Amino acid sequence: MSTTFPDYVTVDYEDGEGGSAADYPTLADRMEKAAEIVAVALEQYERPAVMWTGGKDSTLVLYVVREVARENGYPVPPVVFIDHFEHFDETIAFVERWADRWDLDLRYARNEDFVELGAEPGDEIPVADLNDTNRRELERLEYEGDALVLDADTFEGNHLLKTVALNALLTDEGFDGVFSGVRWDEQEARATETFFSPRHDSEKYPPHDRVHPILQFAERDVWDAFWHFVVPDAAEGYPEGYVPETIDDLPDGVVPEDLPVSPKYFEGFRSLGTESGSGESAEQPAWMQDLEGSTERAGRAQDKEGVMERLRDLGYM
Repeated sequence: MSTTFPDYVTVDYEDGEGGSAADYPTLADRMEKAAEIVAVALEQYERPAVMWTGGKDSTLVLYVVREVARENGYPVPPVVFIDHFEHFDETIAFVERWADRWDLDLRYARNEDFVELGAEPGDEIPVADLNDTNRRELERLEYEGDALVLDADTFEGNHLLKTVALNALLTDEGFDGVFSGVRWDEQEARATETFFSPRHDSEKYPPHDRVHPILQFAERDVWDAFWHFVVPDAAEGYPEGYVPETIDDLPDGVVPEDLPVSPKYFEGFRSLGTESGSGESAEQPAWMQDLEGSTERAGRAQDKEGVMERLRDLGYM
């Protein structure tokens, strides 16, 4: 693993500092800023990658990256999916279907130690059975137990199954800039992020930058971008700006599989995490709910623990 960040990158790490969504009052302003950040990143980084969960935010980022790459003659960067072994089946199917349709170079980040152990979510694994890397990471977390329950919604499980898996892939692939779909309004721990966010401490992670093109979007803005840009560009004949009120309210000739929208959003989920740690917010599709008057990530178990700041310091998104 390289212990220094490359000196060919000269991005403005202060861009977005002290900013807010109010600085970008229209959807056009927000999309323009997103495209600007992506264009700079594709020009600056030699080995960029796109983090993609199959969720709305990372899918919007992927859309902007693909569009800017096409317009400027860049190849679409590899797309990284972190497999923490607890995804909804629909999420896996969605990611694989659209990776194929969009001809993406899809890479999976997994903690291979648990694969080799044949571990399943909920299994109790003796710490002594883990490899050196995972034992060392647990020591960093000051974990004192003799066994670990494999659960991506716990502090330790989140770190090992997501961050450690991602860091291993960053090391193997040498990615220097990683596009991520975090937003200022999404959570307090992300409210002070900048568009280009350095991760250069080699004691914590392989030195790289996080690139955040949609910081300036609120949850409603993300869905507006879907119905005005993402969906019409992906589904032939879809009318720009048409917002379906239910899964049965799609335009004639359009079926849910035609849309780059996870089916879980139609079921009322607003934020997609683990199968056991995510819950429906309401019966209506996500975009039909009271987005401004309720909390987006209330159903996410890892957030309830109040440990997001610690996780991000360790390299989580």
